[in-house]
Amino acid sequence: MQNNIYKEVIEKIIESIDEGIHFIDKNGKTLIYNNAMAKLEHMNKEDVLNKSFKDVLKNMEIKNSTLLKVIRNKKEIKDNVQKYLNKDGKEITTINTTIPVEINGELIGALEVSKDMTQIQTLSEQIIKLNDIKENNRKNKTKEGYNFSDIIGESECIKKSINISKKATKSDATVFIYGETGTGKELISQSIHYESKRRDKPFIAQNCAALPESLLEGILFGTVKGGFTGAIDRPGLFEQANKGTILLDEINSMPLQLQAKLLRVLQERYVRRVGGTKDIPVDVRVIATTNENPVDILNEGKLRKDLYYRLNVIYIEIPPLRERGEDIILLANKFIKKYNYKLNKNLIGISEKGAKVLKNHFWQGNVRELENTIYSSMSLMENEDVLDEDMININEYKTNLSENTYIIDIGSKPLDWIIGDIEERYIHEALEKSGENVTKAAAILGITRQNLQYKMKKYNIRINR
Repeated sequence: MQNNIYKEVIEKIIESIDEGIHFIDKNGKTLIYNNAMAKLEHMNKEDVLNKSFKDVLKNMEIKNSTLLKVIRNKKEIKDNVQKYLNKDGKEITTINTTIPVEINGELIGALEVSKDMTQIQTLSEQIIKLNDIKENNRKNKTKEGYNFSDIIGESECIKKSINISKKATKSDATVFIYGETGTGKELISQSIHYESKRRDKPFIAQNCAALPESLLEGILFGTVKGGFTGAIDRPGLFEQANKGTILLDEINSMPLQLQAKLLRVLQERYVRRVGGTKDIPVDVRVIATTNENPVDILNEGKLRKDLYYRLNVIYIEIPPLRERGEDIILLANKFIKKYNYKLNKNLIGISEKGAKVLKNHFWQGNVRELENTIYSSMSLMENEDVLDEDMININEYKTNLSENTYIIDIGSKPLDWIIGDIEERYIHEALEKSGENVTKAAAILGITRQNLQYKMKKYNIRINR
């Protein structure tokens, strides 16, 4: 009776996870095949369960089955990228970990866990194509991107950041930039590049949080045909950025194992493509950015200390907008001028009450949020020529976890704690609304599933299933 309960619980667990699960015994017979795997391969479970795996393979055109390889060699295959055609002829990209299962030293079968990366693989290829387009555009243009003349600000804190950034243009030293989301880290990064001696060479940016480790490594360092299933000869971003600059955005999201490989590239100044044996010399200036305090990411083990010290030759901290009170109206007027042209409007400025609203807002999204607010507000205006307080379309940060509005007691906690507390409450609310479905909750919050999982881990949020 108890064994039946355990079996039922295990079956429910296997069916509730997003990853595909496939287990075959040592004779190649499928004993476990969950719904996620069936959906991934467009198969009916009945056509796979209790059938010979070799017979099923005939209809799927899969090459070099890792399950059968593990049965033969009794060795684990970890984070293996595979491309194959499912039974409907659609190309599927997965990341698989396959392990031999032994009991009392005797092999009883092999277990494979598969994650569908088809969309992300497509995205990574699009990123590479976009970078190729940028490089072609760069060759045909005299100016590309931002420079310091695009940075507006009279506050002492932003002037300090700009002054350090201008000094950084005079050397090839690596740069480490810290600033909250929306403060202008890429604007500063591009300004450093386009006013340095490398200005006529490529500037390539890559968000380290956008892709999983196995794909990010190939994008950064390139791939060699035959290095893994479906791999082709392709230069990575470091090769494409040779003689220029590469921006590694959200470096704190880069997996630690890949950080070690990046450190070697910085020290040795060569790259080795995934699956290759040839060392390719590169001359690339690296600018790394993070939206989290460096002290925190080092203490939490998100960034290797040796990599941090290698990157942090020139340190630039970009202040949040709430610390740049005198710059808010300057920036708002800049955006009004920009969207007057784009929206065919004729605003002449901001009213006194409107300016007070803008100055008093917290600006959690910083300059990016301010620009979006001006754009949104102007899009809803008709014949008005001044942006007044009742026309400003600002999303206030409130929570509906209870009937009471979340009230901040200034001075009770450090600012970072308060912001984290609000973010944690929003995540709990989104998970509650989505029935604890992580994908749906991420959509509600307007972030990627990967980003939400990272934040859930950060705040130790677990779902009850």
